[in-house]
Amino acid sequence: MFPISDDNPEPGVPFVTWAIIAICTGVFFLQASLGPGEAELAVYRFGLIPGVLFGATEMTNAPVPAWATLFSSMFMHGGFAHLAGNMLYLWIFGDNVELAMGRVRFVLFYLVTGIAAALTHSFFVPASTVPLVGASGAISGVLGAYLLLYPQGRVRVLFLPFPIILLRTFYVPALVVLGLWFAIQVVSGLASPVEEAGVAFWAHAGGFVAGMVLVPFFKRSGVPLFHPARPRVFDGRTGARRGPWG
Repeated sequence: MFPISDDNPEPGVPFVTWAIIAICTGVFFLQASLGPGEAELAVYRFGLIPGVLFGATEMTNAPVPAWATLFSSMFMHGGFAHLAGNMLYLWIFGDNVELAMGRVRFVLFYLVTGIAAALTHSFFVPASTVPLVGASGAISGVLGAYLLLYPQGRVRVLFLPFPIILLRTFYVPALVVLGLWFAIQVVSGLASPVEEAGVAFWAHAGGFVAGMVLVPFFKRSGVPLFHPARPRVFDGRTGARRGPWG
């Protein structure tokens, strides 16, 4: 069950969400333009290394202070699939959260939840020398905020039942989609040794919880939590009004 769009229109233009997508995409292509050795070196220089952040190890000729990598790591990605997945989730869920908060508050919220996600990951591996990169921690915060703001929002998902090869799209409440996503992060984090996991599951979980905790303080005063359900929350129609496949 993979989300591909939502049907939760709000008035306004999500300029910040678009800008973050553009920046992350631009940084990725900049990384891709480097040679293999230079690209790997860039990840080590600008990615978040918990051991360097907490002083367990040192990096020589570091271009930025260790604390600054809490920010720079949010805009780097380890591959095209990594970038595409993160940007799709931000495209689907970021606009509603931005419009519920306003542009300035959304920027602060995005950065704060991204830092919370990175610190959560680093707490579990304080001496690790493996760099952490990606926007998924901050985007997890956006997902947590969306869950509290629009738990009954209509999310269009792609469903591929196994072993039957039959693609099907339908609408599911955000509470189901995001609740299941969070459960997967926690279960995967518990099942996978943090040092060996290729995905920073605890960063996702930490960002998600931070988003849920902080959204009441960042949303506009006139925007309520727990928006009511729209008609036909479960819907098998293939049409969609929001998202890149809308």
